[in-house]
Amino acid sequence: MFERYEAGETAVLVHIEFTDEDSREDLLELQLLVESAGARSVGVITGSRKAPDRKYFVGTGKAEELAAMVAATGANVVIFNHALSPAQERNLEMLCQCRVLDRTTLILDIFAQRARTHEGKLQVELAQLRHMSTRLVRGWTHLERQKGGIGLRGPGETQLETDRRLLRGRIKYINRRLEKVDKQREQSRRARQRSDLATVSLVGYTNAGKSTLFNTLTESTVYAADQLFATLDPTLRKLDLQHGAVFLADTVGFIRHLPHELVAAFKATLQETRQADLLLHVVDCADGNMDDNFAQVQEVLREIDAGEIPQLIVFNKIDLLEEVEPKIDIGADGHPSRVWISAQKGLGLDLLKQAIEQITGSTIVSVTLKIPAAKGHYLGQFYNLDAIQQKAYDDLGNCILSVRLPEADWQRLIKQSEGEIMRLVYIPEEDNAVC
Repeated sequence: MFERYEAGETAVLVHIEFTDEDSREDLLELQLLVESAGARSVGVITGSRKAPDRKYFVGTGKAEELAAMVAATGANVVIFNHALSPAQERNLEMLCQCRVLDRTTLILDIFAQRARTHEGKLQVELAQLRHMSTRLVRGWTHLERQKGGIGLRGPGETQLETDRRLLRGRIKYINRRLEKVDKQREQSRRARQRSDLATVSLVGYTNAGKSTLFNTLTESTVYAADQLFATLDPTLRKLDLQHGAVFLADTVGFIRHLPHELVAAFKATLQETRQADLLLHVVDCADGNMDDNFAQVQEVLREIDAGEIPQLIVFNKIDLLEEVEPKIDIGADGHPSRVWISAQKGLGLDLLKQAIEQITGSTIVSVTLKIPAAKGHYLGQFYNLDAIQQKAYDDLGNCILSVRLPEADWQRLIKQSEGEIMRLVYIPEEDNAVC
């Protein structure tokens, strides 16, 4: 029987370069992840392959080199910058005589450390359980054995079946708890929509400076540090602008190849991003991987169905570049498309607020419609969107409806009605409208 080793704080890192562009990872990013997890790197194994080895992922020779380094350095954990199969984890642990973790497990561990709220802890546990459930298959063969011997033989489920049953039960329980939290969030979200204020969500690659920008703009004290995934739980604050205000949301940072377990578990948290009227995509313009990181964030946004939400690109950390001044770049549509700032130095923040106000003023549609009784289904659609501001009826029984909703929802209604809803728009007359 083979029991798994306990993970420690001294680690040997493994990074393999693949010819396939989609399979490539960044070694520096792995080192930052390990540092964020609180571990210390005592050695790095690198190599290149066309495809992963089925048994050890790295090949027999490289695996033996890894085992030798573990023995020489006294490391108690090996961390791969890649996703490992359960069988590969088992084979590597038997060879190295220490715990072996892959990239997904490492990220889940960091999230477990960062979670502060009840919702965040539930989401992390759900992601860990979903990931663990895949590790019960073909990973540890002793779990498939029933107890044997005199007095122990007989019917009964295997240890593997017991673990699967317990995991399924816990996952169902957490999902029910998260559904309740999601309903509470939805009520808060509808209250914000009724307040007539747009919601602006900060997104971007992890460690791009989102929380620092959030704190500077809203004078808050959200935890911010020069490490990956410093912020996990979403935070909302009201941001006052020159001619109004918006709700500003700080959310978890994205990363390349974000584990699917996290995307599924953090559905409620990412809802703040999907329901936003505007996304502030914060980019570390001093990062050498800026273009690649930008593309990774766009990919995650598409994965969570937020790719169509209007974006304002915020190039942060201009104080680390030479001869770059705060400025606003105007797009082809005449609206701000990019803003250059430094959140830490407080440079360009007035320009950013100006750009937010210009865009949010154009992304929210306020309109009044006269809806005949025969077209009452439109009334239900506006109720579903929680867009109704005022409702009255004229002498003929027509519903005079004042609505406010994101432009994307308005354009979708126009498309679905084949333009019919546009013919219902009108300016109400005070003398024939009654409450």
